[in-house]
Amino acid sequence: MSPWDELPVRDELRGKSPYGAPQLDVPVRLNTNENPYPLPEPLVERIVERVREAARNLNRYPDRDAVELRTELAKYLTKTGKYAVGVENVWAANGSNEVIQQLLQTFGGPGRTAIGFEPSYSMHGLISRGTGTGWISGPRNEDFTIDLVAAEKAIAENRPEVVFITTPNNPTGNAVPPETVLALYEAAQAAKPSMVVVDEAYIEFSHGDSLLPLLEGRPNLVVSRTMSKAFGAAGLRLGYLAAHPAVVDAVQLVRLPYHLSAVTQATALAALEHTDTLLGYVEQLKAERDRLVAELRAIGYDVTESDANFVQFGRFDGSAGSHEAWQKILDRGVLVRDNGVPGWLRVSAGTPEENDAFLDAVRELKKDLEQEQSA
Repeated sequence: MSPWDELPVRDELRGKSPYGAPQLDVPVRLNTNENPYPLPEPLVERIVERVREAARNLNRYPDRDAVELRTELAKYLTKTGKYAVGVENVWAANGSNEVIQQLLQTFGGPGRTAIGFEPSYSMHGLISRGTGTGWISGPRNEDFTIDLVAAEKAIAENRPEVVFITTPNNPTGNAVPPETVLALYEAAQAAKPSMVVVDEAYIEFSHGDSLLPLLEGRPNLVVSRTMSKAFGAAGLRLGYLAAHPAVVDAVQLVRLPYHLSAVTQATALAALEHTDTLLGYVEQLKAERDRLVAELRAIGYDVTESDANFVQFGRFDGSAGSHEAWQKILDRGVLVRDNGVPGWLRVSAGTPEENDAFLDAVRELKKDLEQEQSA
């Protein structure tokens, strides 16, 4: 029985669970796709300087439109995304989750629907329900790629107002080819003019390029990003999107007044001054991710191709088997993620030492599983 069973909670929220991963005090935590490297000291000092400056005016509301921050985010996207965007194309909010929420408040809502291709980022469905938007779970193939024919059919039949495409996909790690995104965009516009949201939270870790250039000539396409992963700023809570200026104008209809604090804006601006250093950590994590893929396969696990800072591995005996494996890894002092994908677990790329501890744990787990099977 839920503690809110006696409350007049909306029907579509009953029986649901809040989003969250276990926060346990263990030696190695590799379950939430955080960047394991602390911010470099020069950046910490620059944050202190910028926050000190902002603190002198905390009696005043912050810049409601975050113009300076959006300008610098546009410069970053233009530099790294191989596509020129300006301040009018960029919007920022408290984490990519608030970006998603604002998009659904603007283009979804009661009587409207959104579709995503699961397993994928579970917050797309949760925020859809939270905004009164109907949620449709679209199909994937056995290898976790999007089943394009079935997806196009689902869009044509359901005619959703919002389509989510996550690339690289969380929790599976695989990227979505540009031609698939283009096909789904065309399918969405043919069914009815719909917003297509490409969630690129992990794009800096990808082997390929951002899909930002696809914005050209596609006013209903949105690319969302975050500073939580590549920038190592999960505690900052800063997400942003790039889209046609009309989309940026539209989401401001639902944003809360002064939604980005002066401290948040100051901290994000400081981080953007150190982009080159932070992206250097990304290269280290990409190398460690690739090492995890190779080592896990050498041990004998199945591994999904990963373009993110995490790796999905298995296969275990269904949901019960994957949770039992999760517990046995935890018993060895390493916390990974059981996402509820039957037979699979997910591990974030950590420091070399953290990854070594994880690999030792899963080697021991493999021996245990083989002994159980031979007994």
